[in-house]
Amino acid sequence: MSVQERLTDALYGLGWSTVKKLPEPVAVRLGRTVADLAWKRRGKGVRRLESNYARVVPDAGPQRLAELSRAGMRSYLRYWMESFRLPAWSAQRVRGGFAPEGLHHLTDGIASGRGVVLALPHMANWDLAGAWVTTELKTPFTTVAERLKPETLYDRFVAYREGLGMEVLPHTGGAAFGTLARRLREGGLVCLVAERDLSASGVEVDFFGDRTRMPAGPALLAQQTGALLLPVTLWYDDSPVMQGRVHPPIETPGSGTRAEKTSVMTQALADAFATGIADHPEDWHMLQRLWLADLEPRPSDGDPA
Repeated sequence: MSVQERLTDALYGLGWSTVKKLPEPVAVRLGRTVADLAWKRRGKGVRRLESNYARVVPDAGPQRLAELSRAGMRSYLRYWMESFRLPAWSAQRVRGGFAPEGLHHLTDGIASGRGVVLALPHMANWDLAGAWVTTELKTPFTTVAERLKPETLYDRFVAYREGLGMEVLPHTGGAAFGTLARRLREGGLVCLVAERDLSASGVEVDFFGDRTRMPAGPALLAQQTGALLLPVTLWYDDSPVMQGRVHPPIETPGSGTRAEKTSVMTQALADAFATGIADHPEDWHMLQRLWLADLEPRPSDGDPA
């Protein structure tokens, strides 16, 4: 393990061991202070966040983009402060921490027994939404986590999410899709963060006027198992309660090849995400490159190996 990896692991460990012990007002102020310091430094992540917001709000000038990126960093640090503290929240605090609209789409889907895939972008606090599902709806679910380095950091995230009532599968290894499909065929719930393709084999979609790739998994799972596919978007307001919306289900097309159906469904998912992100851009925590035009060419794209 490199020095940088050990430092990263130690910092996350410090967050989970220390921040969760702070009074909530103190944690809120700490998160805002750290966010403002990071924003003023204008590091790579902040610049990328601002560049991504420029696609979401194309008529925004430099001042508006700066305001958005500052608000975006505050939202991002609110996510981290909440996540560090979530293991110490009472069940009552979790139940009162999220107020989703359109909840009937989810509860009706669960009651139907056909299985449900919830697909979310990186908005607000998806971990809190997951804890709310396991606590308020008393419904366990399965999700997938990206393999992080160092391995000890990945283990921390798995333990954290399992402590919130989630079953966590590794993104790599090939077995995740089969396990997710089995859970859905059993009438279970699967939750996937799904606007950034990590496999290099995602589906190309139009997203805020340009092309990007999104994971095929949600659409493929819905097709193969008959599960309901529900987009979800999240956002913060000025209250301690996170807001959200469960969007209407994305239907499987009645005709076409599997690839064609997957393309149509993934585009519909992208459109739902775009609606939520356009309404609350500052709560979209995308500090990485996303659009194909912003990505470095891969060997398969014509770049010499």
